[in-house]
Amino acid sequence: MRDLLVTLLVFGSLPYVFKKPWFGMVLWVWISVMNPHSQGWGFARSFPFAAVIAAATLASIVLSKERFRVPVTPVSTVFMLFIFWMCVTSLFAIHLDQVGTQWIKVMKIMGMTLAVFMLVKERRHIEWMIWTIVVSIGYYGVKGGLFTLRSGGNYRVWGPAGTFIDDNNAFALALIMVIPLMYYLLSLLKNKYGRYAMMASMLLCTLASLGSYSRGAAVAMAAMILFFWAKSNNRAIIGILLVCVMPILVLSMPSQWHERIDTIKTYEEDGSAMGRINAWRMATNLALDRPLVGGGFEIYDPGVFLMYAPVPEDVHAAHSIYFQILGEHGFVGLLLYLTLGALSWREGTRVVTLARTLPRLAWASDVARMLQVSLLGFAVGGAFLSLAYFDVPYYLMVALAATRAIAERESRAAIAAETATLFGEDNAADLAPPSAAAPMHTPPSPSSSPLPAASGNGNGNGNGNGNGNGNGNGNGNGGPAFAPPRKTLS
Repeated sequence: MRDLLVTLLVFGSLPYVFKKPWFGMVLWVWISVMNPHSQGWGFARSFPFAAVIAAATLASIVLSKERFRVPVTPVSTVFMLFIFWMCVTSLFAIHLDQVGTQWIKVMKIMGMTLAVFMLVKERRHIEWMIWTIVVSIGYYGVKGGLFTLRSGGNYRVWGPAGTFIDDNNAFALALIMVIPLMYYLLSLLKNKYGRYAMMASMLLCTLASLGSYSRGAAVAMAAMILFFWAKSNNRAIIGILLVCVMPILVLSMPSQWHERIDTIKTYEEDGSAMGRINAWRMATNLALDRPLVGGGFEIYDPGVFLMYAPVPEDVHAAHSIYFQILGEHGFVGLLLYLTLGALSWREGTRVVTLARTLPRLAWASDVARMLQVSLLGFAVGGAFLSLAYFDVPYYLMVALAATRAIAERESRAAIAAETATLFGEDNAADLAPPSAAAPMHTPPSPSSSPLPAASGNGNGNGNGNGNGNGNGNGNGNGGPAFAPPRKTLS
């Protein structure tokens, strides 16, 4: 039944993709993040739904009468440079014969992210994307929260099998990222029952994250909650709720959960923690040996650890987005990756600044703040997980870049409208602030004016009729022969 339902949903939506190409973005985010076909038991588990949706979306972009192109912004530019650099490092990989599979997987993600860049242009596109991410991850979060309640927190919560977030640590981090997005959607809901359902979902996702027993997620949640409070519009109410609710949730967890989290203080005695540190040192040593290109994909094997790890026999994955990029793509790749995050953050800050002077951009400020909170949670939790190619953070970066583009477009429109109101439509274009594409020209000074200057003393007189015709003569001393008329506001 599940297989048939997913199949009908995908193929039934394809005609609409050709009518509205942006809906292909929604389908792609849904199939790539939620992986609904993985919940089936039959043919759907292995059917290439993602390839079908990707092909339909790209075809709709090509065939559409509307022109689609990747917007030239700092975020998109650095993102494309990052893609290019990953291709370069793959050519110089330590295991050149083994990187093909991972390279194809990563390029599919990055290529479709570029398509998302092209398709997200309006507020509704951003909100559809956020809704899709929230439903895709929140579905598993609600299930995990109910499981934690039923089991009393005595069993770990795991993510959906066969996805980026099937590991308990990755699943917990995904839930932490989605909670701020739920809070933004909460502000859009008018129906009280819808609001209650969203608040319950936020609570259950928090429980599911705690039920994962992930220490990295616990650190990320603490950072996310602190910044969530700082970025919220109702700090007093949010602060009271957090102080009342979070201690109850933590204290409701069983003793083995507290014992697990307490090992953060004694990480030197924990084999898993020391294995991660060993992998970080391996990545650092590899990057120092190959600073530009790193080792490429597929570097986590006994041979590479024998050359670069302090403890060669303790082979681990990178367990850090930062050391993962450093080891695989060198210092250049890490610089591009960090720059991408910093520029995305700046996009959100710019939106908040614009919204302060334009009330109708309140929605943009709200969504930018919550996108920043979500990315902060990923930046902190990702320090302990190998999720450098997880697609959701890239989608959120696209949303931030698109939000800034919309905010600046509306800001320019508001300035033009205000100028037209003050000075009239005929002069609005001349008095409006120049755009970056149209440099401002200064008028010539009197000394450089082609008009002749008059000399001597004299007087002038003139007359005109009601049709605007008139004549006059005169001369003056020391002044220009022509003076522009003055405009007065009545």
